[in-house]
Amino acid sequence: MGLLGSLTPNLFRSSKVIGIADDALQFALEASEDAHPNEYMGQLRGTDARKLDLDREGTVITDVLLAPGTKTNPVSAEFNPSYMPNDVKSVGSVHSHPNGVLRPSDADLATFTRGQVHIIVGAPYGRDDWQAFDNDGQPRDLEVIDVELPDDQFFDFTQADIDRELR
Repeated sequence: MGLLGSLTPNLFRSSKVIGIADDALQFALEASEDAHPNEYMGQLRGTDARKLDLDREGTVITDVLLAPGTKTNPVSAEFNPSYMPNDVKSVGSVHSHPNGVLRPSDADLATFTRGQVHIIVGAPYGRDDWQAFDNDGQPRDLEVIDVELPDDQFFDFTQADIDRELR
């Protein structure tokens, strides 16, 4: 094993997604309902389960981000993948089906290439109106986990931080 491998054994290894935080699921359901009758589309981000005080290995979906530049209508949502943040915490996608069908379409399957988990939320956007899928569009179990989410300072930066980055 090279020096880099011995110093950072987990740097390039993906962690299995073991669940979704209850608050993240609730946000996805509410965002989908708010977008109705149009589709909603977002990116899923995860946090190491140990950072959430869970005695388990793996990643928990903790954030749902709106896909920048998304154009939606009642039957589709389109976005430019290059607008999505290149984020090591990204674990998949979420989008809604206003018609309530919880199965991926051929167009959905074409977008299931990045990440491990893809969630479809359907009308009427109740607690059980969602399904998780793998990259092949096969249903997968995803535990809903009640955890205290950390105060992530994702957008907490100052002008000094920006100046430092531009140097």
